Amino acid sequence: MQEMNKELTHPIERPVKVAQFGEGNFLRAFVDYMVDIANEKGLFNGSIVLIRPIPFGDMDAMFQAQDCQYTLQLRGRVEGEPYVETRQITSVKDIVSPFRDYEEYINVAKIDTLRFIVSNTTEAGITYNENDTFEEKLNITFPAKLTQFLLTRYETFNGAMDKGLVMLPVELIDDNGIELKKCVMKYIDLWKLDEGFKNWVENACIFTSTLVDRIVTGYPRNDAEKIWNELGYRDNLLDTAEPFALWVIESAKDISAEWPMDKALEGKTGMNVIFTDNQKPYKQRKVRILNGAHTSFVLASYLKGNDYVNQSMQDPIMKNFMLDTIHKEVIPTLTLPKADLEEFANAVVDRFNNPFIQHSLLAIALNSVSKWKARCLPSFLGYIEKEGKLPEHLTFSIASLMAFYSSSELADGVLKGKRGNDVYDIKDDQSVLEFFRDNSAKDTKEFVHAYLANEAFHGQDLTKIAGLEDKVAEYLDVIRTEGMEKALEKYFG
Repeated sequence: MQEMNKELTHPIERPVKVAQFGEGNFLRAFVDYMVDIANEKGLFNGSIVLIRPIPFGDMDAMFQAQDCQYTLQLRGRVEGEPYVETRQITSVKDIVSPFRDYEEYINVAKIDTLRFIVSNTTEAGITYNENDTFEEKLNITFPAKLTQFLLTRYETFNGAMDKGLVMLPVELIDDNGIELKKCVMKYIDLWKLDEGFKNWVENACIFTSTLVDRIVTGYPRNDAEKIWNELGYRDNLLDTAEPFALWVIESAKDISAEWPMDKALEGKTGMNVIFTDNQKPYKQRKVRILNGAHTSFVLASYLKGNDYVNQSMQDPIMKNFMLDTIHKEVIPTLTLPKADLEEFANAVVDRFNNPFIQHSLLAIALNSVSKWKARCLPSFLGYIEKEGKLPEHLTFSIASLMAFYSSSELADGVLKGKRGNDVYDIKDDQSVLEFFRDNSAKDTKEFVHAYLANEAFHGQDLTKIAGLEDKVAEYLDVIRTEGMEKALEKYFG
């Protein structure tokens, strides 16, 4: 079978505009995909150089063997209908490694046409270490490497203000661009670098903060051979992802004309790039609709007998529970326009119903106590403030959580829960597990009072909310005596 390479894709030679720290599945299925479309539509005309941020593995050789060409397949549902999109990605021009050839890597900073830095160095990547030295070139943090990279560019072009770069970090931390810039500025001070350079970073460079959302399933090990046969060639860099994509880019300066990925995705349902000066409402929307929906229904669904998210969406009572939670109890508490919120919610349904993604309910259940506080409590309190009554579904989700966590058997850092004849692991912080070990066998009302009054779990004493204790105890009693399925039918069937 023919191998994937430039003889298949016939890429157009384009100037390097993007240096990308990270060659993993996510960036290739997200950023590189968007650049590829923007190039095809004549909106960008730029290529990408990948920079490997880690020294181990053989990815360099795999990319070079395929001339940095690869196939991306998007698989899932869009507007309720099955959707598959297969695309040969030609936007990546080269891959370099500081660990293999430092000069080749640092010369990327000297490329005249370079304008953007994309990074995905994990949540731990954007950090400052005062022990990093300027002389060290390799085993230092990503912000330290970036400081050296920017200094090389500054010196190469004699501080020209039009040679500044735009940083587009996608690491999953709050205000990632702001934090990255803080780290760079600390290294400039630590290493006592030139004031002119510091001014250039401050005024010629742009640090954006971004929010990204796309489930990337990566290399499809189980059906790669089948896809290769359909494609007619072998691709060892084959990547897969869901169709949905969201990229919110917060910047003090408008970069949309230079980075026209919003226009590239026009006409592609469920894919959006949003430029804004405040990403917080969009993060709130994601956390409280997407993540909040997960946390509010998965424990009940698991106890009802389901194992996966898409399986839950085939269960009418669970699907309606999720939809009512989102539309009746979460969306009314959010600030973005209702049409935007409902469009996002509809996309969530498609994402949860993706037959290509087997998302385990038990995996989502990890650390559910803190997740409920972050994802559900704001909607819960917002609904009470607005409506003057308890939100039924979110209140039931508290009882579901307590039922899921109920166990007195704690061993090797996990509680052992029971679903019929099945035993499942309950994983959370040790203090959480110890609380349930010590309290879940108590009388229902006593157990509910102890849980709701625990300020370490919720940041406040929830027993002060009128009627909450009685309602949670009522729900939990029915779950305990009649089972989750009958409880759901009784209250939401």
